[in-house]
Amino acid sequence: MSSSAFGPSWRYCKFGIIVTGAGEWEFLPSLFRALTPFGCNFRVIAKIGQRSPITSQSKQRKMVGTGKTIPDKDATEIGIPARKWLREMDTHLLLVDDLEHDRRERVRGVFDRYRAALDTMLAADQRRRASVHFLVNMLEAYYFADAAAINAVLGTSLSDHVGDVEDIRHPKNELKALHRGFDEIAHGEAIVKNLDVEHVLDDPATCGSLRVLFARCVAAMGRTCGDRFRLESGVHDIVTGPQIAG
Repeated sequence: MSSSAFGPSWRYCKFGIIVTGAGEWEFLPSLFRALTPFGCNFRVIAKIGQRSPITSQSKQRKMVGTGKTIPDKDATEIGIPARKWLREMDTHLLLVDDLEHDRRERVRGVFDRYRAALDTMLAADQRRRASVHFLVNMLEAYYFADAAAINAVLGTSLSDHVGDVEDIRHPKNELKALHRGFDEIAHGEAIVKNLDVEHVLDDPATCGSLRVLFARCVAAMGRTCGDRFRLESGVHDIVTGPQIAG
């Protein structure tokens, strides 16, 4: 497919990624390889620990008492790397966290904490170029939407998962049960290199969180791309979706 399919105002963008997972640190840019021929690149710029909502009243009072709006470690580990990356034009920041099953009920609070770190530390024009996203429930869930990628690496004979892979409770454990010795780095990298994300997102009723991530990248580059990845006709995650337009 030629780049003209993505529209005449397509612009080159550099995406910096802050991740929370080991696999994402090693090979997440490979997930976006379907987009890179059309004028963009992706680079992991930082790995941080997962954040939880700040619910402790004592912590909140302490922050207010010291005049702080976000914890110091959020400013240091999230805000400063994001601000440094976004100093140049045509750069965008993606903060990508695994949203495991036991954290899903707190997704709004987790999102708000990440978003607060970015909004507090970034200038207005930079805030529009930064977004928060979730891999649900973990990056490994999406492997099951393209079973051929798993089969090619692990020698299994799986079929594509029926239903929304973002509802798989613990995809990493399922892979370990399927293949003794499954390694999330070595095997994961090989699977992602085989993963057809256009196939993963082909069902418009599934993968709302991953679709928002791709839609955000496409919007940042300037235009829609028709119904490729079902970006317009497919479901969007209710929490992260409002960021698509920037």
